[in-house]
Amino acid sequence: MSKERYKTELVELQAALVRYQQWAIEHGQKVVVVFEGRDGAGKDGSIKRITEHLAPRNTRVIALPKPSSREASEWWFQRYVRYLPANGEIVIFNRSWYNRAGVERVMHFSTPEEQEAFLRDAPTFERMLTEADIHIVKFWLDISKAEQERRLEARRKDPLKILKVSALDGEAQKKWKAYSKARDEMLVRTHTAYAPWIVVHTDKKKQARLAVIRCLLHALAPEKIVEGIAPPDSAVLFPFEAQAIEDGRLEK
Repeated sequence: MSKERYKTELVELQAALVRYQQWAIEHGQKVVVVFEGRDGAGKDGSIKRITEHLAPRNTRVIALPKPSSREASEWWFQRYVRYLPANGEIVIFNRSWYNRAGVERVMHFSTPEEQEAFLRDAPTFERMLTEADIHIVKFWLDISKAEQERRLEARRKDPLKILKVSALDGEAQKKWKAYSKARDEMLVRTHTAYAPWIVVHTDKKKQARLAVIRCLLHALAPEKIVEGIAPPDSAVLFPFEAQAIEDGRLEK
Protein backbone atom coordinates (compact mmCIF):
# COMPACT_ATOMS: atom_id res chain seq x y z
CA MET A 1 0.00 0.00 0.00
CA SER A 2 1.41 3.39 -0.99
CA LYS A 3 1.87 6.13 1.61
CA GLU A 4 -0.50 8.39 -0.29
CA ARG A 5 -3.32 5.85 -0.36
CA TYR A 6 -2.75 4.98 3.29
CA LYS A 7 -2.88 8.62 4.40
CA THR A 8 -6.02 9.28 2.35
CA GLU A 9 -7.87 6.28 3.76
CA LEU A 10 -6.66 6.95 7.29
CA VAL A 11 -7.90 10.55 7.28
CA GLU A 12 -11.30 9.45 5.94
CA LEU A 13 -11.63 6.79 8.63
CA GLN A 14 -10.44 9.11 11.40
CA ALA A 15 -13.02 11.68 10.33
CA ALA A 16 -15.69 8.97 10.61
CA LEU A 17 -14.37 8.12 14.10
CA VAL A 18 -14.79 11.76 15.12
CA ARG A 19 -18.39 11.75 13.84
CA TYR A 20 -18.98 8.51 15.69
CA GLN A 21 -17.64 9.93 18.94
CA GLN A 22 -19.90 12.96 18.62
CA TRP A 23 -22.83 10.58 18.29
CA ALA A 24 -21.58 8.37 21.14
CA ILE A 25 -21.30 11.35 23.50
CA GLU A 26 -24.76 12.56 22.56
CA HIS A 27 -26.28 9.11 23.13
CA GLY A 28 -24.25 8.17 26.19
CA GLN A 29 -22.62 5.11 24.66
CA LYS A 30 -20.00 3.35 26.81
CA VAL A 31 -17.22 1.49 25.01
CA VAL A 32 -14.32 -0.73 26.04
CA VAL A 33 -11.73 -1.69 23.42
CA VAL A 34 -9.22 -4.38 24.38
CA PHE A 35 -5.91 -4.68 22.52
CA GLU A 36 -4.00 -7.89 23.12
CA GLY A 37 -1.28 -9.54 21.05
CA ARG A 38 2.32 -10.59 20.91
CA ASP A 39 5.14 -8.14 21.59
CA GLY A 40 5.78 -6.00 18.53
CA ALA A 41 2.38 -6.67 16.97
CA GLY A 42 1.51 -2.98 16.74
CA LYS A 43 -0.83 -2.24 19.63
CA ASP A 44 0.65 1.19 20.30
CA GLY A 45 0.54 2.21 16.65
CA SER A 46 -3.07 1.14 16.15
CA ILE A 47 -4.20 2.90 19.31
CA LYS A 48 -2.40 6.09 18.32
CA ARG A 49 -4.23 6.22 14.98
CA ILE A 50 -7.59 5.61 16.67
CA THR A 51 -7.19 8.30 19.32
CA GLU A 52 -5.27 10.91 17.31
CA HIS A 53 -8.26 13.21 16.71
CA LEU A 54 -10.70 12.04 19.38
CA ALA A 55 -11.74 14.14 22.37
CA PRO A 56 -9.25 13.65 25.24
CA ARG A 57 -11.95 14.15 27.87
CA ASN A 58 -13.98 11.28 26.47
CA THR A 59 -11.14 8.97 25.41
CA ARG A 60 -8.80 7.17 27.78
CA VAL A 61 -5.96 4.76 27.04
CA ILE A 62 -5.12 2.46 29.95
CA ALA A 63 -1.73 0.73 29.98
CA LEU A 64 -1.17 -0.49 33.52
CA PRO A 65 2.26 -1.26 34.96
CA LYS A 66 3.14 -4.26 37.09
CA PRO A 67 0.67 -4.45 40.01
CA SER A 68 1.74 -3.23 43.42
CA SER A 69 1.81 -5.66 46.34
CA ARG A 70 -1.60 -4.37 47.42
CA GLU A 71 -3.06 -4.70 43.91
CA ALA A 72 -1.64 -8.22 43.66
CA SER A 73 -3.79 -9.17 46.67
CA GLU A 74 -7.01 -7.78 45.15
CA TRP A 75 -9.65 -9.61 43.16
CA TRP A 76 -8.03 -9.86 39.74
CA PHE A 77 -10.60 -7.76 37.89
CA GLN A 78 -10.74 -5.08 40.59
CA ARG A 79 -7.73 -3.28 39.18
CA TYR A 80 -9.47 -2.80 35.85
CA VAL A 81 -13.00 -2.03 37.02
CA ARG A 82 -11.97 1.41 38.27
CA TYR A 83 -11.13 2.42 34.69
CA LEU A 84 -14.39 1.36 33.05
CA PRO A 85 -16.24 4.03 31.03
CA ALA A 86 -19.08 6.31 32.03
CA ASN A 87 -21.63 7.60 29.51
CA GLY A 88 -20.05 8.96 26.34
CA GLU A 89 -16.60 7.54 27.05
CA ILE A 90 -14.28 5.23 25.12
CA VAL A 91 -11.72 3.34 27.18
CA ILE A 92 -8.94 1.52 25.33
CA PHE A 93 -6.94 -1.08 27.23
CA ASN A 94 -3.42 -1.49 25.87
CA ARG A 95 -3.21 -4.95 27.39
CA SER A 96 -5.91 -5.75 29.87
CA TRP A 97 -7.17 -8.32 32.34
CA TYR A 98 -6.00 -10.86 29.75
CA ASN A 99 -2.44 -10.45 31.06
CA ARG A 100 -3.30 -13.32 33.36
CA ALA A 101 -3.91 -15.64 30.40
CA GLY A 102 -0.83 -14.49 28.49
CA VAL A 103 2.38 -13.14 29.97
CA GLU A 104 1.50 -14.20 33.53
CA ARG A 105 0.95 -17.75 32.38
CA VAL A 106 4.03 -17.99 30.19
CA MET A 107 6.35 -16.27 32.68
CA HIS A 108 4.82 -17.98 35.74
CA PHE A 109 3.85 -14.68 37.38
CA SER A 110 0.68 -16.32 38.74
CA THR A 111 -0.27 -19.81 39.80
CA PRO A 112 -2.00 -22.40 37.58
CA GLU A 113 -5.00 -22.14 39.91
CA GLU A 114 -5.19 -18.37 39.43
CA GLN A 115 -4.89 -18.75 35.66
CA GLU A 116 -7.64 -21.37 35.56
CA ALA A 117 -9.91 -19.19 37.70
CA PHE A 118 -9.35 -16.31 35.28
CA LEU A 119 -10.27 -18.33 32.18
CA ARG A 120 -13.39 -19.54 33.98
CA ASP A 121 -14.45 -16.12 35.23
CA ALA A 122 -13.53 -13.78 32.34
CA PRO A 123 -16.63 -14.59 30.23
CA THR A 124 -18.87 -13.99 33.25
CA PHE A 125 -17.13 -10.68 33.99
CA GLU A 126 -17.58 -9.55 30.40
CA ARG A 127 -21.20 -10.65 30.35
CA MET A 128 -21.78 -8.41 33.38
CA LEU A 129 -20.20 -5.51 31.53
CA THR A 130 -22.38 -5.97 28.46
CA GLU A 131 -25.47 -6.24 30.68
CA ALA A 132 -24.44 -2.83 32.07
CA ASP A 133 -24.64 -1.48 28.48
CA ILE A 134 -20.88 -1.41 27.96
CA HIS A 135 -19.91 -2.32 24.41
CA ILE A 136 -16.79 -4.52 24.27
CA VAL A 137 -14.53 -4.93 21.24
CA LYS A 138 -11.58 -7.32 21.72
CA PHE A 139 -8.67 -7.41 19.26
CA TRP A 140 -5.97 -10.06 19.14
CA LEU A 141 -3.07 -8.70 17.05
CA ASP A 142 -1.20 -11.60 15.47
CA ILE A 143 2.29 -11.38 13.98
CA SER A 144 4.69 -13.83 12.39
CA LYS A 145 7.78 -14.90 14.30
CA ALA A 146 10.13 -13.48 11.67
CA GLU A 147 8.40 -10.10 11.63
CA GLN A 148 8.35 -9.96 15.41
CA GLU A 149 12.09 -10.59 15.51
CA ARG A 150 12.68 -7.82 12.97
CA ARG A 151 10.59 -5.29 14.90
CA LEU A 152 12.07 -6.09 18.30
CA GLU A 153 15.58 -5.72 16.88
CA ALA A 154 14.60 -2.40 15.28
CA ARG A 155 13.39 -1.17 18.67
CA ARG A 156 16.70 -1.88 20.28
CA LYS A 157 18.59 0.07 17.61
CA ASP A 158 16.28 3.11 17.38
CA PRO A 159 16.93 5.73 20.11
CA LEU A 160 13.40 7.09 19.64
CA LYS A 161 11.93 3.68 20.50
CA ILE A 162 14.12 2.89 23.50
CA LEU A 163 11.18 3.43 25.90
CA LYS A 164 9.37 0.58 24.17
CA VAL A 165 12.12 -1.89 24.99
CA SER A 166 11.12 -4.26 27.77
CA ALA A 167 13.00 -6.88 29.73
CA LEU A 168 10.39 -9.35 28.48
CA ASP A 169 11.16 -8.64 24.81
CA GLY A 170 13.97 -11.16 24.91
CA GLU A 171 11.54 -13.87 26.02
CA ALA A 172 9.06 -13.27 23.20
CA GLN A 173 11.06 -15.28 20.68
CA LYS A 174 12.44 -17.83 23.14
CA LYS A 175 8.98 -18.68 24.42
CA TRP A 176 7.15 -18.36 21.10
CA LYS A 177 5.47 -21.78 21.33
CA ALA A 178 4.44 -21.23 24.94
CA TYR A 179 2.81 -17.93 23.98
CA SER A 180 1.05 -19.68 21.08
CA LYS A 181 -0.35 -22.32 23.41
CA ALA A 182 -1.51 -19.71 25.93
CA ARG A 183 -3.10 -17.63 23.15
CA ASP A 184 -4.99 -20.58 21.71
CA GLU A 185 -6.53 -21.58 25.03
CA MET A 186 -7.36 -17.98 25.90
CA LEU A 187 -9.13 -17.35 22.59
CA VAL A 188 -11.10 -20.60 22.70
CA ARG A 189 -12.25 -20.22 26.29
CA THR A 190 -13.05 -16.50 26.32
CA HIS A 191 -14.58 -16.05 22.86
CA THR A 192 -18.31 -15.46 23.34
CA ALA A 193 -21.24 -14.14 21.33
CA TYR A 194 -21.45 -11.02 23.53
CA ALA A 195 -17.68 -10.37 23.68
CA PRO A 196 -16.08 -12.07 20.67
CA TRP A 197 -12.41 -11.96 19.73
CA ILE A 198 -11.34 -10.35 16.48
CA VAL A 199 -8.03 -11.46 14.98
CA VAL A 200 -5.84 -9.00 13.06
CA HIS A 201 -2.83 -9.97 10.94
CA THR A 202 -0.28 -7.21 11.58
CA ASP A 203 2.78 -8.05 9.50
CA LYS A 204 1.63 -5.20 7.23
CA LYS A 205 1.14 -2.33 9.66
CA LYS A 206 -0.77 0.07 7.44
CA GLN A 207 -3.38 -2.48 6.35
CA ALA A 208 -3.79 -3.67 9.94
CA ARG A 209 -4.41 -0.17 11.30
CA LEU A 210 -6.99 0.62 8.65
CA ALA A 211 -8.74 -2.71 9.21
CA VAL A 212 -8.97 -2.11 12.96
CA ILE A 213 -10.57 1.31 12.51
CA ARG A 214 -13.00 -0.03 9.91
CA CYS A 215 -13.94 -2.82 12.30
CA LEU A 216 -14.56 -0.41 15.17
CA LEU A 217 -16.80 1.78 13.04
CA HIS A 218 -18.87 -1.15 11.79
CA ALA A 219 -19.12 -2.60 15.30
CA LEU A 220 -20.11 0.60 17.09
CA ALA A 221 -21.34 3.36 14.79
CA PRO A 222 -24.89 3.86 13.48
CA GLU A 223 -25.66 3.22 9.84
CA LYS A 224 -25.66 6.92 8.94
CA ILE A 225 -21.96 7.08 9.83
CA VAL A 226 -20.72 3.78 8.40
CA GLU A 227 -22.70 4.10 5.18
CA GLY A 228 -20.19 4.07 2.35
CA ILE A 229 -17.32 2.80 4.53
CA ALA A 230 -16.07 -0.56 3.31
CA PRO A 231 -15.80 -3.36 5.88
CA PRO A 232 -12.29 -4.51 6.87
CA ASP A 233 -10.36 -6.75 4.52
CA SER A 234 -11.12 -10.34 5.58
CA ALA A 235 -7.57 -11.34 4.66
CA VAL A 236 -6.32 -8.96 7.35
CA LEU A 237 -9.02 -9.08 10.03
CA PHE A 238 -11.58 -11.79 10.85
CA PRO A 239 -13.79 -12.96 13.72
CA PHE A 240 -12.06 -15.67 15.71
CA GLU A 241 -13.19 -19.27 15.33
CA ALA A 242 -11.51 -22.40 16.67
CA GLN A 243 -10.71 -23.62 13.15
CA ALA A 244 -8.30 -20.71 12.73
CA ILE A 245 -5.88 -22.39 15.14
CA GLU A 246 -5.45 -25.35 12.81
CA ASP A 247 -5.95 -23.89 9.34
CA GLY A 248 -3.03 -21.47 9.38
CA ARG A 249 -4.88 -18.22 9.99
CA LEU A 250 -3.15 -17.91 13.38
CA GLU A 251 0.64 -17.93 13.54
CA LYS A 252 2.02 -21.09 15.15
